[in-house]
Amino acid sequence: MTTMPAVGEPPELKKYSGPQRAAALMLALGKEHGAPIWEQLSTDEIKELSSSISQLGRLPATVVEYLLVQFTGEVSSMASLHGSYETTERLLNGILPDDKVREIMEDIRGPSGRTMWDKLSNVSETVLAAYLRNEYPQTVAVILSKLKPEHAARVISELPGDFAIDVIQRMLRMDPVQKEIVAEIEQTLKSEFMTNLSRAQKRDPHEVMADVFNALDRSTEESMLTALDACNPESAERIRALMFTFEDLANLLPAAIAAVVKNADKRQMALALKGAPEEMKQLFMGAMTERAAKMLREDMAAMGPVRARECEEAQTELVRLAKSLADRGEIVLVDPKADEAMIY
Repeated sequence: MTTMPAVGEPPELKKYSGPQRAAALMLALGKEHGAPIWEQLSTDEIKELSSSISQLGRLPATVVEYLLVQFTGEVSSMASLHGSYETTERLLNGILPDDKVREIMEDIRGPSGRTMWDKLSNVSETVLAAYLRNEYPQTVAVILSKLKPEHAARVISELPGDFAIDVIQRMLRMDPVQKEIVAEIEQTLKSEFMTNLSRAQKRDPHEVMADVFNALDRSTEESMLTALDACNPESAERIRALMFTFEDLANLLPAAIAAVVKNADKRQMALALKGAPEEMKQLFMGAMTERAAKMLREDMAAMGPVRARECEEAQTELVRLAKSLADRGEIVLVDPKADEAMIY
């Protein structure tokens, strides 16, 4: 049996976490070779690994080859692997019972979190309150008592006034709840609420396309939207409404702007603001110390003339940074789809 030569670690591998690397291995092994491994995993491990596979996206062949060289000599001929909800479901089918596959897929499509209460804490307070207002106040009291206090407070503020007061009074005088009752509530939430929520969370293709347009450079974005205007003006308008742009950063709360400033590359920020209106410059510099703002202005002046394209690319990177911070829960973005809605 010939031994494959050692493959050096590709630079792209650095951006993949441990769970993502494990996901790539399992995706490449497939049903036949992966089945013995899946059978040794706990339900929580299967959920975690399945979630990683479903969000993996495309893997460069060099990364796949490095990870799988000890398993197969054919990986180097592969162009890429693609992890998605569909490939995850196909992989699990035939390895696990249908009801278990359905449970796992609904779980990873829904809000993240190991326990039901973790998951509920990742559900928008508006959505959760809309469901709870139809439940018995005592049941709502039990549920809210299990949530993080800050999330419970936001949910209570979304409930009708009299109903909210009733729930609060019950929370104040609530005795320890029997495990059986909590388990029953968890099961009801899982079967009635989380299942429906995961089904409802399939993304509008216009939202997906808005993300794609956000990643385009400014000139390509404008030309594509102009072309779309000509053949499908309704879709073009919806995409524009869903896009989060550099100008939308002006709607961030001061603390969120400060977080963007703190995490941004200083040269990139200088480039982005050099091509921005004076109000935007003042907004970002207001989140800095006087000395840092002065240094930033000096950096912008020292750059001299720069290409508009460079400024636009830097502005796009600031938008990506803001989205990344929002995804990690470090800041709040104003949702361009609604005047008062917030994305957490």
